[in-house]
Amino acid sequence: MSTSLRFLVLVGLCTFAAARETAADGENIIGGYIPRKSLSILALSLYGISAIAMWIQFFIVKPRRKFILWLTFGMTAMATGFVLRIIFANDPTNEGKYIGMDLFILLSPCLFLATNYMILSHLVRIFPQEVVERSLLVRQSRIVKIFVWSDVTTFLLQSSGGGLTAMKNVNLANIGNKIAETGIILQAISYLLFTVVFLTFGFRIQKHAPKLWDVQTREPFRVFSTQPVEDWRILFYTTCITCIGILIRSVFRIVEFVGGYNGRVFTHESYFYICDALPLWIAMSLYCFFLWPIRAFNRPPFTETGSVLELKQSA
Repeated sequence: MSTSLRFLVLVGLCTFAAARETAADGENIIGGYIPRKSLSILALSLYGISAIAMWIQFFIVKPRRKFILWLTFGMTAMATGFVLRIIFANDPTNEGKYIGMDLFILLSPCLFLATNYMILSHLVRIFPQEVVERSLLVRQSRIVKIFVWSDVTTFLLQSSGGGLTAMKNVNLANIGNKIAETGIILQAISYLLFTVVFLTFGFRIQKHAPKLWDVQTREPFRVFSTQPVEDWRILFYTTCITCIGILIRSVFRIVEFVGGYNGRVFTHESYFYICDALPLWIAMSLYCFFLWPIRAFNRPPFTETGSVLELKQSA
């Protein structure tokens, strides 16, 4: 995972997504509008608080799982993006500042997607192999390989395509627009498929292994705690909500990009906050203010198979 993370960071530093648009008064304002500092400061505060909470949980909940760094880095990168958004608001004609802002805000959610891929990969490990084989649409060993590398591929398409759209050459700009648009659409499709895999896993557990679904817990669930969570369904439902937030953001980005840099969605800041920044913050902050995922993985795995499972044999 660390190699993939370094790869994403390296690519992010070497590529960018930027756009130019001319304002009505003739001044070359990049992006079509000057970001409102008040909204940027509010978003920075929210993402910053969540990032701090995630780093605290990473260090206090034992044992530590390195894969959760996808989540902490993603939230930190989003907060950094809003810092750059505030800086850009002071100089809205500076292409370099726009590139930095857009890079962090556009591409940081890729780390959120990767977080959920890893959560499913680790969640299935608490179940007996028989359950996993009958409940997963994709082999356990292939979950990360398929979806994380799909994420990397669409990340490359978005960043490289977005870079070409900043070119003065019209043909190259048009090619870049198509490449970035393709990356955004493919990312949305990939995550939708993952959501189907994730939901199917939960539904099949409920249907075919009801005793593993109706978990009997000895300790009540506490929101702010470092203790293991026996009821894995809490993590399942929490991740389902994050999937909704991510899919809302994905649809917004598709509509925004298809509409072009002159479109209403791209040139009106309210759409970005309502359909991108807010859904992502609500969805991913559940992991730090409601349930830190590692707590669900620290519960003892299910060891009984014959007496507990009620699997329906396939014909």
